[in-house]
Amino acid sequence: MAIRKTTLSLTDHDREWMDGIITSGEYVSNSEYVRSLIRRDKEQRTETPEKIAYIRAKLIKAEQSGFTDLSRDEILAKSKDELRKNGVGLSTCIFKY
Repeated sequence: MAIRKTTLSLTDHDREWMDGIITSGEYVSNSEYVRSLIRRDKEQRTETPEKIAYIRAKLIKAEQSGFTDLSRDEILAKSKDELRKNGVGLSTCIFKY
């Protein structure tokens, strides 16, 4: 795979953050760090058959269960607990309000 040079513009804060990551030794270069971020973003945006099946099952279960008296925060906490029990890493899930 060919590698093409790309220039990025970052705020001072973002550049300091990235420099700190590189200095810590977690990554050896800015390029390696940015490629890692892109890979993680691709993973989060990719709908695998397992993710689709999980979401479909949750939707069916929700439709069949009716209404709830739980608050939004209680529902979110319960969902996160179920994901952990099922071995799904929360870093692969996006919880937005």
